[in-house]
Amino acid sequence: HLLELPKADTNLTLWKADLNEEGSFDEAIEGCVGVFHVATPMDFESKDPENEVIKPTINGVLSIIKSCTKAKTVKRLVFTSSAGTVNVQEHQQPVYDENNWSDLDFVYKIKMTGWMYFVSKTLAEKAAWEAAKENNIDFISIIPTLVVGPFIMPTFPPSLITALSPITGNEPHYSIIKQGQFVHLDDLCESHIYLFEHPEAEGRYICSSHDATIYDLAKMMREKWPEYNVPTEFKGIPKDLPNVSFSSKKLIGMGFQFKYSLEDMFRGAIDT
Repeated sequence: HLLELPKADTNLTLWKADLNEEGSFDEAIEGCVGVFHVATPMDFESKDPENEVIKPTINGVLSIIKSCTKAKTVKRLVFTSSAGTVNVQEHQQPVYDENNWSDLDFVYKIKMTGWMYFVSKTLAEKAAWEAAKENNIDFISIIPTLVVGPFIMPTFPPSLITALSPITGNEPHYSIIKQGQFVHLDDLCESHIYLFEHPEAEGRYICSSHDATIYDLAKMMREKWPEYNVPTEFKGIPKDLPNVSFSSKKLIGMGFQFKYSLEDMFRGAIDT
């Protein structure tokens, strides 16, 4: 499906590499000035999360940093982090920014839906900051909230399993979006390019355009897509929950502009 993308025949080369194999990205990164590390294992059903999700995520980013160091041409490495590195805590704050980190003791204690993903992304980003510093690599991390929009994969992307859970009735995922934050896939892609192209960018950047509770989402879904049987009640989730906001002030302060509405995101996903 990637080779069918517009301009793929002239602008896209596919390489075979494995995040678990150190050095397997050397050839792909050789001669590059910019590297975007966007992939991560995201298996919420894993029977062996330590070896199938957590270790590969950490080793993967460290392997990419080593390949960037060997290449000697890489001007900047842009890493896709996750909101799961920021606000997975016992008590939610009204607003989160780039200085916040998730509480891993709490995550290990509760082991909520997706816990291994939150652990893997937090440990991987912290390890990447250390390794980038040691190897003198210009490193930027982008922290997207829940990514919603059209997709080209033959199967349902994990983020949409969560985002569309009010439609599909996938109850274990309700807790993730009870006080949710969202970004359109295309806005997120544009932010990666934007931060690569602006040399003055540094540190972590939250990329999030909309906050909504699960009740806000369900109301929009019932109004816009009445053909789906979206619930009006979510067991164990109170109706008067306040919004929890992820501040994109730092990114917007760089001059970045978001283009898509919450409805645009969900229309793209549902139409696909």
